[in-house]
Amino acid sequence: MDKKRILYVEDDETLAFLTSDNLEMHFNVVHCNNGKEAFDLFCNEAFDLCVLDIMLPDMDGFEIAAQIRKRNQEVPIMFLSAKTLKEDRIKGLRLGADDYLVKPYSIEELILKIEIFLHRSQKSVEKSKKTYQFGSFDFAPENYLLKSSEKNITLTERESALLQLFLDNPNTVLKREKILTALWGNDDYFMGRSLDVFISRLRKIIKEETNVRIENIPRVGFKLVLE
Repeated sequence: MDKKRILYVEDDETLAFLTSDNLEMHFNVVHCNNGKEAFDLFCNEAFDLCVLDIMLPDMDGFEIAAQIRKRNQEVPIMFLSAKTLKEDRIKGLRLGADDYLVKPYSIEELILKIEIFLHRSQKSVEKSKKTYQFGSFDFAPENYLLKSSEKNITLTERESALLQLFLDNPNTVLKREKILTALWGNDDYFMGRSLDVFISRLRKIIKEETNVRIENIPRVGFKLVLE
């Protein structure tokens, strides 16, 4: 079986060598140390997942992620960064990243997360073309598209997975732990904070729907109410 192709962008030569050396035992790794060159490479070659540093020459990781998402809503994106502020993590997730690991990170954890995201991405490609209708929306999880008579919205992969989970369990309380495990594979504190960000984004999208809402069930979870 061919190895999955990973675009790895890191300008620290020593760290890049150590990380690439470990990743190459499992994946086909293409390393770049320059942001603009990395994005140009992404535009001209096919990759299964992107691993991005943030502080890079010519184009930082946030800008790379933003440009990638304009071209491709499906490819998983992970940030590896020394920037530890909550605001930086939230910014990365808002741009459509799937995860954000802070340096120094565990190589074992990085490899595990990459494998999880690649597996989910493959399942997404293979899943049936199931569609949903709710309120004034038509939702096609296969291409992350939420349509109404007024607008078309392209969701991120994580937003799409969250909405589909709600629509598969309408008017049912979903515990936070179940949602976190379904979307991220664990339910740690930071993933919980990330979930709140995605819930807020979905609420903004459906806020004009009078018969659709996402309710917060204190200390338990959330419920998608369809009336």
